[in-house]
This record gives sequence, C-alpha cells and structure tokens, in this order.
Amino acid sequence: MEDDLIEIDVEKKLISASGILNLHIKTSLNFGELVVVFGDSGAGKTTLLRILAGLTEPDRGLIRVGNKVWFDSQASVNLRPQDRNIGFMFQDYALFPNMTVHQNIAFAQKDKDKNYANQLMDKFGLTEFANRKPTKLSGGQKQRVALARTLARKPDFLLLDEPLSALDMNMRTALQDEILKAHQFNKTTTLLVSHDLSEVFRLANKVLKIDQGIVTGKGSPDELFLNDKISGKVQITGTLVRIEKHDTFYLLTVITGTNQVIKVTAFQNDIENLHEGDQVLVFTKAFNPFIRKIKR
Repeated sequence: MEDDLIEIDVEKKLISASGILNLHIKTSLNFGELVVVFGDSGAGKTTLLRILAGLTEPDRGLIRVGNKVWFDSQASVNLRPQDRNIGFMFQDYALFPNMTVHQNIAFAQKDKDKNYANQLMDKFGLTEFANRKPTKLSGGQKQRVALARTLARKPDFLLLDEPLSALDMNMRTALQDEILKAHQFNKTTTLLVSHDLSEVFRLANKVLKIDQGIVTGKGSPDELFLNDKISGKVQITGTLVRIEKHDTFYLLTVITGTNQVIKVTAFQNDIENLHEGDQVLVFTKAFNPFIRKIKR
C-alpha cells in the first residue's frame, strides 16, 4: 500500500574528490525495514541520508513518507529537520561533552519522559554510566549512548552514517547487536551506511547499492552479492587471504570480520573465479563446506 511506502526521487549536483557528481536517487522503501546503503566512498551515501534528514536540500525532486510529503521542489515543500521525526547518528557520535550520559539522552526528547530515558539506558546497558560525561566513556559506550539518544525522540526514521567504522572487529560485531536492538526497539525504519560486506549480511533486510550517485541495485544481500543462488545455509563472510595447492585439491584460508581463521578445501572448478583478496561466503550444504565469491 502507498501509505506503507517511502518514495524517494531526488537530484543533487555535488563536488566530489573525482569531480562533479550528479546524484540522482530514485527508489522506494517499505516502513520498518533495515536498509543498508552500500557503495564506495564518494558514491553519495551520506548525502542521501542528509537529504532525508533535511540537512541538505536537493536541487529538485520529491520525498514522500506514507501520505506525507517531506520535500517537493515543484510545490516548494521542504519540511524542517525537526518536523521529519528523524534520528540521525553521525560517524563521530556528536555527543555533548558537557553533559552526562543521562543528560545527552534526555536532551533529544521532544516530550521529556524520564522513565523512557531510564528505559533506554537500561536497554543499552548504560545505567551505571548515567552520571558520566563522554570523556569518561569507551568508544563502545559512546556508540551505545549515541544510539540511545537517537531513539529518545521516538523517531520514525533511524539514520546511521557508518557508525562502526572507527571500531575494531570484535567491538563492531558486539555493537551490530546493539543496532539490531535499536532497530527492533520501536520497529523504526532504519537506513545504515556501510561498505563492509560482513555488516551487510549480518544486518540488512534490504540493500540499496549506490554507484556514482545512482541506484544500481536493490534487494536482499543474497540477491545482490551472490554469483548464483545457494540452497545451503550461509554461515559467514570474510576475505580470502590464501590459496594453497595440494596434490588433488586446494586449501583456502578465509579471515572473517571477527578475525577468525577458516580453512576450506576446494577443487579446481571451485576456485576458477577466486583470487586472494576476494570477499567470499563460506556456507554448508549437506554438511560440507563450500565457498563462493561475493559480487561488489
């Protein structure tokens, strides 16, 4: 139904490191999805989030959320950011250094609700840090405070701009759970910018691929990144770091996003399209491990 759709058709001329980029994003999303916006640096991912948040104005176009128009260049409609009910989490978290954890979370609330702020702190394991300021928190704790703060105003949209890019692999994996928790907490529609394929497969209901300012693909991670359909159960994504030839087979070494080392046996026909450095999926079928290259 149209009331359950987010329609986006916007254009914006940008100056990028490689020259002029003509951003033209035309797509639709469903309410309640966790969508990963995927693409190389400079593709226009962050600009798309800023346009949705009302922080960057498109040159022309339309944004319709359900039956409400947020932006329409022809009708001169451009809702202010505070009227869009957006929760935006920036890469650097943007916490107020002079405020405690509780104050940072409460500040974001439109209608002050101490019980809800306390509920969020409990949900993200922050209660014991309620009176600490950001300088006394670890990177993971700051990330949880930033997530809780974006939820404090009960947003319809949760926008996350590469929130885990500065963290080590173990912390990234732990905090991916927090993002899933944040998404599920109020069934918020979530858009997350990432270029990490392990993160895509872990989090996304849907992926929006952007290349040079345009949408080049939309669908599930399997639909967009697998070379062929796999009936077996996908277990893990990682980087193929070594291909060793033995007498009648090859031994492949894969490093996962959590720095686990996986060894997979393969034969000549299995490795014809594989090279060291490829992003791959390791999965099982009839209890045997298989490996497939992921398309970028």
